[in-house]
Amino acid sequence: MDLKELHTFQAILQEGNFSRAAAKLNYAQSTITNQIQRLEKELGIQLFKRGWDAELTASGRIFAEEVDSLMQHWNYVAEQAKALQREEIGSLSFGGLEMLAEHVLPRAIGRFAERKPLVACQLHIGNTETLTRMVLQQQLDFAICGEPAEPAALLFEPLYEERIAFIAAADHPLSERESIVFEELLRAPIIAGGSTCLYAIRLAKHFSYYAQSPLLYNISQISAIPSFVMQLSGAVGAVLESTPVPPGVKRLKVTLDDSAIAVGLLVLRNHTYASSASKLMMGLIKDELLGTNNSAT
Repeated sequence: MDLKELHTFQAILQEGNFSRAAAKLNYAQSTITNQIQRLEKELGIQLFKRGWDAELTASGRIFAEEVDSLMQHWNYVAEQAKALQREEIGSLSFGGLEMLAEHVLPRAIGRFAERKPLVACQLHIGNTETLTRMVLQQQLDFAICGEPAEPAALLFEPLYEERIAFIAAADHPLSERESIVFEELLRAPIIAGGSTCLYAIRLAKHFSYYAQSPLLYNISQISAIPSFVMQLSGAVGAVLESTPVPPGVKRLKVTLDDSAIAVGLLVLRNHTYASSASKLMMGLIKDELLGTNNSAT
């Protein structure tokens, strides 16, 4: 069965007769007739009653009801075949949070390169808001980030939880305390991630519960916050538990409810086809996250 014959059959249905279908497809009418005759011969049924108008037979009506699905399936299979070929020599674009850029993502990419050495990787590091927007705009195949604020068009698979943590210089008055009430932090300058970072938004929610607002410094690069904490006298840094703490900086023992933030895999909800390259990279990142979290417990 030739794909052109199915296109011709559809054109006849849409135009109502053979001559208008021939004009639409820029074929001679004899070509249209020959294509339909070949299709009927291959199917073993008569599709049209003979005459000027393209009137379907009973068998033709049954075939017409299914031809759209048949064409969609044919196109889907063809696209899959093309995608399969591209996967071995193409590129993969995905995103991740800054906290994954030091260990998890480099290890996953290293393992991926061993399996698909000719597939280029384009990695975008950003916060949840930026990565969500890029997935929605189909600039990324997927992202590892926090749960989006508007999940309707997206599918989010939680993988693990991060928690908000607080740090200060080793000589900070709070650094030796065994227990710190969150409200006490509001008296100090607080250095936190960019205002659109998921954990900074969660932190702002906690700030809204108190009459006193802290002096807030927003730093878009979370990994840089420990360095700023050491330079800004009396400051407290709001980071994530996974943020490395250098010598001279200590973690504070702050009581804070609702500090957990889900991190997971984000893809378009209606994205029906994921390449084998995407599936492989997703699986490798999940493996690395599982190994990292297990080793930390």
